[in-house]
Amino acid sequence: MTAVMENRTEVKRVVFPRVLLSEWTKFRTLRSSWITLGLSLVLLGGLGAIAAFTYSPGGAEVTDGPPGIAGRPLDAVSLALMGLSFASMVVGVLGVLLSAGEYSTGMIRSTLAAVPKRLPVLWAKTLVAFAVVSAVATLGAFAAFLIGTAGLDGEAVARSLGDDGVVRSLAGAGAYLGLTAVFGVALGTLLRSPAGAIASLVGILLLVPGLAMLLPESWYDALNPYLPSNAGGAAYALTQAPDGLAPGEGLAVYAAWVALALAGAAVRLKRADS
Repeated sequence: MTAVMENRTEVKRVVFPRVLLSEWTKFRTLRSSWITLGLSLVLLGGLGAIAAFTYSPGGAEVTDGPPGIAGRPLDAVSLALMGLSFASMVVGVLGVLLSAGEYSTGMIRSTLAAVPKRLPVLWAKTLVAFAVVSAVATLGAFAAFLIGTAGLDGEAVARSLGDDGVVRSLAGAGAYLGLTAVFGVALGTLLRSPAGAIASLVGILLLVPGLAMLLPESWYDALNPYLPSNAGGAAYALTQAPDGLAPGEGLAVYAAWVALALAGAAVRLKRADS
């Protein structure tokens, strides 16, 4: 009598931890992930350190730079975060590639076939993007500050980690960049086009504040602090602008903008075909 052996493949339930592990595996196996992360770290840490070592007294304010430091009194934190605007674009592109990149390659069909409920995919990409980028960005901000401390030794603008607001500002920069990466994920999922999502991200963060200046002065004064980049900039500013938001308020407003984009992305992901 011949025994018939049946090979059975165990079918595992689709639960969020497995979806999260899948998205983390995709992230760490993509060369573009590490290239963009490395570039953001170089821009944030490197430019901040260079700004500190090339600093010369004479300017009372930052005349140009990220929204959170432009126009505010010059200090060691402002110098350390000089590369933040460039880094924000890089991590935003990373977020776009994590989501819209799957649409451009067609991989999204396999992803959604494996996760029929769809939304766990978006939440997993969001968590991976925020956790990795905020950790790397915070490291870059602290590194730039600590390296720059040597270049500012004896200068009036020098600060230490023990000074009021310094740690909060540097950590706020990491949180801002983490949310910017999530913004990229949301726009990539919503628009499904890498080029369109990147253009939208650049427009929202860099062009909208300039275009807002065309509004009547009373409207501009009322809306300006709540624009995405300006609100996010308040989270890492060492000193609060007279007409700006407090750090916690700014981070909350920026997070609300990102949440709005995520809500739109979730609706389209759930209702539209892949």
